[in-house]
Amino acid sequence: MRAKILVYAIPALILTTIHLAQAQQPKKVPRIGYLTSSGRSSFEAFSKALHQLGYVEGKSVIFEFRTTENTAQLQPELAAELVQLKVDAIVAVGAGAIRAAKNATSTIPIVMSEVNDPIVLGFVASLAHPGGNITGMSNLSPELSGKRLELLKEVVPRASRIAVLAYRGEAMRSSIKETEVAAQSLRLQVQLLEVKAPDEIESALDAANKQRADALVQIQAAFFNSHQQRIIELAAKTGYRQCSTIGRMSRRVGSCRMGTMPRKETSV
Repeated sequence: MRAKILVYAIPALILTTIHLAQAQQPKKVPRIGYLTSSGRSSFEAFSKALHQLGYVEGKSVIFEFRTTENTAQLQPELAAELVQLKVDAIVAVGAGAIRAAKNATSTIPIVMSEVNDPIVLGFVASLAHPGGNITGMSNLSPELSGKRLELLKEVVPRASRIAVLAYRGEAMRSSIKETEVAAQSLRLQVQLLEVKAPDEIESALDAANKQRADALVQIQAAFFNSHQQRIIELAAKTGYRQCSTIGRMSRRVGSCRMGTMPRKETSV
């Protein structure tokens, strides 16, 4: 249910933003820019949601999809390209894309998504009153850290040491801190695995395996979107299996971006 709400929330924000911007203008087909650092999966969900709301691509809406495929250097260039196309709004997915869009325009509405702490990153003044030309949704949910670990303990009652896979960045600090606080209250030791590049993921999971972590918890970040299948494969290879799904799910493999994977246990 939460995943379905999230899928429709961004399109709803976009439609509201565009309608407000065009209220005093002659009717025209809205052009929406979509800037992301990952693949097309999130864009396809977004465009499908708009289609289900009655919008037909090429007739009642025009999409301008741009992806950097995790090449951060291209983000400013692609954001500037969307501004030159005079799009009516920009959907920016991930901190890098949001920053690039913010730097490219102060007038075109920007709807942000997949960002953990937009206040710390300087995108908005506050969640209640963002100000400027940026609105959208934040992944900031530190209050859920305790609940995730409580569920983990229910599934793996013998767990005493957990590995926490997180993107290395300032915006992740609050989520990591709350996870550590929650773990302490549950008498769980935390092994923090911070990564910032695709080639660091395998070594991080290897480290969790060598330290005999009982379960793996992944904190959601846009960076992981393009690497979810790889993470699941590596987790299985190093002795973890998926046990519960919390957050948005990968339908192909039935795993989750914000969930827990306990080590396979053997009876003694």
